[in-house]
Order: sequence, then structure tokens, then C-alpha cells
Amino acid sequence: MDGFDLQPRRDLTLVHATSLVVGVIIGTGIFLKAASMAQMVGTPALVLAAWVAAGVVAILGALCFAELGGLLPHAGGEYVYLRTAYGEVPGFLFACNAFVLGGAAVAAYGAAVAIFVSDIHRFEARWYAHTLHLFGVACQLEFGVRQLIAVAVIAVFALINCLGVMLGGRVQTVLTATKVAAIVAVAAGVFVLGDTHDWANLRATAGGATGGWAGFGGAMFAALWAYSGWQFLPMAAGEVREPQRNLPRAIVGGTLLVLGLYVAVNTAYLYALPFWQVASANSTAYPDAPSVAARAVQTFLGGRAAPIAAAIFLISTIGSLNGVILSAARVPYAAARDGLFFAPFGRLHPRSRVPVFSLVLLAVWGAVLALSGTFDQLTDMAVMSYATFWIPVSLAVIVLRRRLPRAPRPFRVPGYPLVPLLFALVMVGIVISALLTAPKASIAALGLIALGLPLYPLFRRSAARVRIARAPDSA
Repeated sequence: MDGFDLQPRRDLTLVHATSLVVGVIIGTGIFLKAASMAQMVGTPALVLAAWVAAGVVAILGALCFAELGGLLPHAGGEYVYLRTAYGEVPGFLFACNAFVLGGAAVAAYGAAVAIFVSDIHRFEARWYAHTLHLFGVACQLEFGVRQLIAVAVIAVFALINCLGVMLGGRVQTVLTATKVAAIVAVAAGVFVLGDTHDWANLRATAGGATGGWAGFGGAMFAALWAYSGWQFLPMAAGEVREPQRNLPRAIVGGTLLVLGLYVAVNTAYLYALPFWQVASANSTAYPDAPSVAARAVQTFLGGRAAPIAAAIFLISTIGSLNGVILSAARVPYAAARDGLFFAPFGRLHPRSRVPVFSLVLLAVWGAVLALSGTFDQLTDMAVMSYATFWIPVSLAVIVLRRRLPRAPRPFRVPGYPLVPLLFALVMVGIVISALLTAPKASIAALGLIALGLPLYPLFRRSAARVRIARAPDSA
């Protein structure tokens, strides 16, 4: 039987769906991004303010996605929303972007795994290095032990997800429950057991910060990587049970839980560490330094901190990696089923009923990207693409309310139309801020998005054939 004749199994329950939201959101950013944020704003109060502000923005976005997910509970997520609201071209561009920069997200998690493993044992072996300039951004191509670790972990979780969505969902649930418990334990350990904490740390300042609105916008941009993740569940909506009911619950509930956890653990970091230690933790500026989370754990575990902290961070990171691989591969799959992407991506494996070709190609592309760039470069490019597409996606709530007024909506955005308009406005500000604070990486991300335009004519005819074939069914 041809893979196009098969339909995916709806094996993901509400627990699996919520675990996917929480598990993808809580990944690497909570352990790494506080350092670059501190460098941008210069005070602990503004670091926390940026986390809270980004969390509120994430809630606004989650509310928009909750309505769209209940309205259009099909595989593909944002691809489906953009195609339905605006037509094929925006949907096609997102599908291309989901593959290209979805690989950047996979690569970032693979790179983070290597960072956390190096907290246990330093790996200095490097067999190849070359600097490549792409859209004005200097990318350092490397291959050594760190890159080998990153590629290997990507391969393992791609294999798990090729075996079936139920297995991927169960793995996600276990990893998410473990990481939430670990984050709570880190925050509690700092406040209860730490011996170097001081509330005066929260009033410190650091020199050399970017400062101003540009600095605060840059810090929010960094925090958005740590909050991004609610958008991944709708990509796998075709495999969620009772999606009209479970998608909104998982998206909104999971995002609220993460906001509370993030504020608690970042307060713990800033309480336990002098601000200069936060600002000089692992980041692009200090690539060989321990992560800020490792330094916080050391305040109450001492010399035992490194292996224990690394284990916590590894569990969290691989949980996000698993969730992103599971979800992101469904976007090119959905586009291919509509004739808007390469046909092999749209085939399901006859036994596992998952898009194996899409999963494997996404993992291969992520592994290639893992050989280039730093963690912050990869995440900045991914967040730039997220923010750019979130503008029309949030406004799709308004467009589809007018275009499909009688369609069932199990969840409606409260405060409509203010919430989608406000979220879109904030995303415009984030994109402008990114262009000002990190112009090369931001322009590179926009350039990669635009590269999809010349490819659209290649798929126009196949998409028309699919529409004609489906016309009798929709009549």
C-alpha cells in the first residue's frame, strides 16, 4: 500500500499532548539564556522583568494557537493556519522554513547536549575547523567529539520517533515529568540548602551591558527561545485524540505551568549567584564557561554539582529534542500531502504510520547544522523565524473569525481582538529589536525564509491536482 493512502493514528492523549508542550518549552533556554540576557540588560531586576514579559507574551501566543488548534485540528500547525487564512504561498513558505530552521532547533538541542556533557568531562578533540560566511554571518564549521555527541543524540531520537508516535509520546511524558521534578528540586535546593545566597545579589549591576530598550528587547528575544514550544503541538494535531478538546487545554495549561517554573528558577539563580557570575556564564561571549544553572547547583552541592547538574540538563534537553523531532517533521509531511512539498515527505510508513522520510531528513539536516554555529546563533535564527511567522498566524485568528464565522470553535481567545493584535504588535517589535541588536543573524534568518519563494512554482501544479482530486469529497 502506498504511504499516501494511509492515515496517521490518533495515539496522543491529553497527558502526552501536555507533556509535549511543557517538554518542548522547557529545554535549554532555562539553563543557558540568563547569561546573555544579563549581558544585555545589566541588572537582575531587568533580567527577571524580561523573563516575566516574555512569559506574558508567550501566554498571548498560546491563547491564539489554542483557538486555531481547536478550529483546524489537522497535522501541520501554522502551515494549516496560514494556508487556510491567506492561501498557498504563505503556507508553502512556512513549510520550507519549518524544515530549514526546524533543523536549526534540532541542531541547537544537539549542541546543548554536547555543552552539558562537557560539564562532566571536557572534550577538546577537534578534527576539522573551517569558517564559512553565509548572509554575512560567520559560521564556524567544526567536527570533533562535541559535534559527534550532538549528531549521535539527534540520530537516536529520530529513530525512536520513526518507530511510532505512541512510543515518542510515552518517551516525552517520562522525560517531561523528570525535568519538571528536577527544576523544582534545583530551585528548592538553592533556597533551602545553598550557602552562598544573598538577597543583595538581586540589586547588583554589571558594566558593559547593551542597556536601554534595545537591550531589554534583546533579552526578551533571548527569553522567547526558552518559552517557544507551544507552537509545536499543533504540528502533530493529526495524531492527538479529541483534538478540539485536548489541543487548547494542553497549549494554555502547559504554557502557564512553564511561566511559573521559569520565574521561580531564575529568581533562584539570581539569589544564589553574584550577578557577574550570571553574566559570565556559558554564552557566545563565554563559550567555555559553565552554564549559569551549573553554577547555581554548585552553591548547594559543591563538588558534586557538575555531574548531577549535567544529568538534569541532559534530561531536559533531550526531552525538547524528542518533542521537536516528533512535531516539526509533521509540517513538511502535511504540505506534501497538499502537493506543496516534495512527495516522499508525505508518505507514512505502513507499520508505524509516521512520516519516516520526513523524520529522517529533518534529523540529517539538523545534524549538518549541528556542525556549524554556536548555540546562541542557532537559537537566534530559530526565534527570528518564529517571530516573523507568528505575526500573520496571530492575525489569522481575526481573519478566520470573519472568513469562517460559523465554524465550531471549542476555545475562543479571551479579550478578542485585543489579544491577537497585541501579540502581533509585540512580535513586530521583537523582529525590529532583533534586526537592531543582531542584524546579521536576523537578516540570515529572513533570507532563508525568502529562499522558498523561487521554489513555489515547482509545486503549483501538483497542489492544483490535489485540490481537483479532493473537490468531489468537499462538494
